[in-house]
Amino acid sequence: MFLATPHTFLFQHPATRNQTSNPTTAMPPQIEWINEQQATGALSQTYEEWFSHNPGRSEIPGILKCFSHRPDFLRDVITFSNHVHFTDGHLDRRTKERIATFVSALNKCRY
Repeated sequence: MFLATPHTFLFQHPATRNQTSNPTTAMPPQIEWINEQQATGALSQTYEEWFSHNPGRSEIPGILKCFSHRPDFLRDVITFSNHVHFTDGHLDRRTKERIATFVSALNKCRY
């Protein structure tokens, strides 16, 4: 399970997912990221391009921000994701979104 906070991305190992302990008090790995306000250079440009393709979104999703220290890799992740998830192929985008929503619900994912 992934938990996003304003500055970190926490991962709860699947083996501990069903335990009653609070995952935010455990010692999971943390990935520091760079928020939109602190972004400069190539990262700022990548964030701006993402916002231009995602009107109405107020912030970059944490799953993308965890790559913020490698703007070149972040750009590749966004490109790959857009190609795989948001273009029609054997399935149209709407069907892909439905599948992603269903899988997220099964995994108890907050995204």
